[in-house]
Amino acid sequence: MSLPLDHIVIAVHDLHTAIHDYRNLGFTVTPGGDHPGRATHNALVVFQDGSYFELIAWKGPEEAHPWWPKLSRFGPGIVDFALLPGTTPQVVAQALSRGLAYQPPVDGGRLRPDGVELRWQNARPATPDLPFLCGDVTPRALRVPEGPVREHANGVQGVAQLHVAVHDVAATLERYRALLGLADAPVPAEGAASLQLGGTAMKLESASASPEAAQRLALQGEGPFAIALHTTQASPLGPVVHGNTHGTRLELIAYPGTSAHPAAHPGAHAQSAFA
Repeated sequence: MSLPLDHIVIAVHDLHTAIHDYRNLGFTVTPGGDHPGRATHNALVVFQDGSYFELIAWKGPEEAHPWWPKLSRFGPGIVDFALLPGTTPQVVAQALSRGLAYQPPVDGGRLRPDGVELRWQNARPATPDLPFLCGDVTPRALRVPEGPVREHANGVQGVAQLHVAVHDVAATLERYRALLGLADAPVPAEGAASLQLGGTAMKLESASASPEAAQRLALQGEGPFAIALHTTQASPLGPVVHGNTHGTRLELIAYPGTSAHPAAHPGAHAQSAFA
């Protein structure tokens, strides 16, 4: 089954500030709108590969929201990610048939600033090492705009890698095998493994695989913690250090076929890269 990456959720304290800062990083940012019945509003950074960042903020406290406690306790940063099913109920049913529990689909929607209302169905996993599902009811182009909004001054084309911290890589791979309908799951090596989600390589990492994964697990538990983006720009590559990413670990890597060179000593700036 092909379930590509749909989007990565980045929780921020103030949406207008985040829009300003991500535009200064060379991204084209599109206002998304409000979520009816919720305290949230968002903006999108949409890439040529069809995936996108959702910058989400709250107009007031919302304790019942699954991401609000993460923002209020740990500050801004990556809080979740979604895969794109053909239809959410079908993928949930298939997962259940393979012994993997997902919550029943829930209707959701957003009202865009231009008055267009769009709808989708989400389904959440039973464990935080897995993504949620986000399947469109209205056409996806209403939710994820096309055209010039996918062009970015920093040359970013899409999500090359998504790093996810997990406690037990082998157990998580079995759950992905059930979700994706894989005949066999990859074999972990040195506490890590990789799965392909469309054009994005998802890197599963345990505490033994990297200090960053260990830190994520110790502070927040399982979940996504870093992103590598394909860019066509020649330089600089490496960690994003020249602006406020609102707690998001971002790295730029060369798009296949691009002649590019890494920034000098990127590791020396790793601390400021994740502001």
